[in-house]
Amino acid sequence: MSDTSHSTTPPPASSLNRAWYAVAVLTLANVSGFVDRQILSLLVEPIKRDLHVTDTQVSLLAGLGFVLFYSVLGLPIGRWVDRGVRPHIVAIGVAVWSLMTAATGVARTFGQLFVARVGVGVGEATLGPAAVSIIADQFPRKQLGTAMSTYMVGTFAGSGVAYALGAYVVGRVDTPGLVTLPLVGAIHAWQTVFFWVGLPGLLIALLALTIREPRRDAPAVVAPSSRSASPDSTFAEVLRYVRRNARTVGAISFGFAASASVNYAIGFWLATFLIRTHGWTVQQAGTLQGVLTFTIGPIGVMLGGRLNDAWARRGHVDAPLRVGLLGALSMLLFAGLYPLVPNATLVAALLIPVNVFAAMPWGAANAAIAEAMPSHMRGQGSAVYQLVVNLVSGALGPTAVALLTDRVFGNPLALRYSLAITTVVGMAIAAALLAWARPAYVRTVNTLRPAE
Repeated sequence: MSDTSHSTTPPPASSLNRAWYAVAVLTLANVSGFVDRQILSLLVEPIKRDLHVTDTQVSLLAGLGFVLFYSVLGLPIGRWVDRGVRPHIVAIGVAVWSLMTAATGVARTFGQLFVARVGVGVGEATLGPAAVSIIADQFPRKQLGTAMSTYMVGTFAGSGVAYALGAYVVGRVDTPGLVTLPLVGAIHAWQTVFFWVGLPGLLIALLALTIREPRRDAPAVVAPSSRSASPDSTFAEVLRYVRRNARTVGAISFGFAASASVNYAIGFWLATFLIRTHGWTVQQAGTLQGVLTFTIGPIGVMLGGRLNDAWARRGHVDAPLRVGLLGALSMLLFAGLYPLVPNATLVAALLIPVNVFAAMPWGAANAAIAEAMPSHMRGQGSAVYQLVVNLVSGALGPTAVALLTDRVFGNPLALRYSLAITTVVGMAIAAALLAWARPAYVRTVNTLRPAE
């Protein structure tokens, strides 16, 4: 079976312009999604104080409550993506997660907060499969890493905005007591943050409707054999394909999931680590995390995309996995070290390479799954990949750190050791799986495409 969706002939300028416009809007949506997703990490202490919950319960809001539905619903959404109008799917998803983020602002109990976070996850489940499918349909292989990395800039820009904005706002609203808002009633002051970050997403939902569905432009950017091949592949057919390529899909999914677990753990607990271990304020910790994520993260992810494309031009079919390996091994060193150093200045210095290498693999990771799947299965294939990555990383990453702190060490000040252990174990697993995947991945990709 041959997949020729990445032609070596450059598409016309007008098609490339539309392609980059789509990337720009999808990146903006990704920024919005990650602001809504990550803002919770700056609110750990007020949530614990006002809702009377533990570290483990708070971690479930960022982990299981969000990720379970985000990941599982990605499967039927992936089927929808492979058959439907993808920009419309993105618009609906953005609107849902924006409204559910705002709904978080009216939650009165931990249970209500949990349900609202589930709703955010349901909305955000639309973006990943649709974005990977839209971008992969419009770019030649040797530009795919850069295009995917540009989209993934939204992950780090959004997280950075969440940390910095959250620190700024939380420092002004983190006070005991209630405030009363029109139509909303009495809520905790910190809950107003969810209105500020959630409601603007409705404008991005409208903007998503202006993306042109790439299937209409297929003659310009997609080869005919790709357009006509099994346009209505069922999920059973996707599973059969995955089983035939189990080492490729499984190893890259679980390998990048292990890497993402460390990233989520650091992202969720870094501010709390700086507060508990080094006596920083919420504003100081959030500002540092926000600035580094917003500035260094995009540099790292674009560097990964450039490396991916450079290795691809040199004929290395496994270029995305090489990028993932480099990121994992470097994280094992730098991210395993920063929690253990004695002073905050050295921590801040080490967090610069941590942010570079944490971001590096993620454009390449999306390119890897796009290359490993036939074009007419990319929505569902991406959903399977994201199911593994997000269930493992979102549910395990923040919660593993919390369980080590609560159950093994039994001391909140031992958070630094929990972060170091989680990092070393997670990145060692990631490196081993990605190395093991390389020969199978090369065979899979070479089977799908003609030799260049």
